[in-house]
Amino acid sequence: MTTTYAVLSEGLEKSFGAVHALRGLDLAVAEGTVCGLLGPNGAGKTTAVRLLTTLLRPDAGSARIAGHDLVREAAAVRRRIGVTGQYASVDGDLTGRQNLRLCARLLRVRGPAERAGELLERFGLTEAADRPASTYSGGMRRRLDLAASLIRRPDVLFLDEPTTGLDPASRNHIRDAVRELKADGTTVLLTTQYLEEADQLADDIAVVDRGRVAHHGSPAQLKTLIGAYAEVVVADPDALGKAAAVLGRLTGGEPVFDRDRNAVGAVTSDPTLTLPRLVRELDASAVPLADAGLRQPTLDDVFLRLTGDSTGSEELVA
Repeated sequence: MTTTYAVLSEGLEKSFGAVHALRGLDLAVAEGTVCGLLGPNGAGKTTAVRLLTTLLRPDAGSARIAGHDLVREAAAVRRRIGVTGQYASVDGDLTGRQNLRLCARLLRVRGPAERAGELLERFGLTEAADRPASTYSGGMRRRLDLAASLIRRPDVLFLDEPTTGLDPASRNHIRDAVRELKADGTTVLLTTQYLEEADQLADDIAVVDRGRVAHHGSPAQLKTLIGAYAEVVVADPDALGKAAAVLGRLTGGEPVFDRDRNAVGAVTSDPTLTLPRLVRELDASAVPLADAGLRQPTLDDVFLRLTGDSTGSEELVA
């Protein structure tokens, strides 16, 4: 079966003077999926979104968005996409309803009043529809902002950290909306600071580091890159060295000490390692055990392992 890509870029580059924000970005997002774009601050995520939404022109490389060339058919790209940035862009002096009707008129959408009413209901804003947006909570403003980006029913929706700064309930509203959009066939490219959000929502994840996609795959595939994490807490701090030797032999990983907790841990490259086996080996080596655990990696573990403390250039120019 042939995969159709809603976003496909090859070798995108962008510099700001001597600062190289993107150094050859290759990205492929299949139609009707959610792709999480992750990376440390300054990795190039926001620059990538600005390029792919025609807000910036690439210095080199090419991209097609919803079947249209990013540079030669920029106007057609803009007609097929929706964008929600990091900060709500609604007009606080207008009501929620007026904001959406204005957007609909500017985009020449038929039945602007009806479309505004549909979106207000979809995002749970009907009761507040005729209040000035300045009176909305942060979560409500973000929902209104997202509703505005959907006025024209985009094929591809770009969400640049849409839940940053929101309370858990408001983040859940946005996440539910993303799931509904995917179910409706919309392709979503999502950048987020909340890795559990990407874990829950994304079909595929692209880890951007120093202006390139360093790793990509499903959340489950990326987790297999680093293996499970084994940790041992000893009853006698003098036994930490012995416990570390056992862990190193069983896992093949480099032991990491937490001396405040009398603990040592290591990432295992052995998929067959089990907790009972770990405990038996520690007991055989006469390690006075207080606790032991073996857990699967989280996306946070993956992110830290794959990107480390690296930073790129975007924070200097964004």
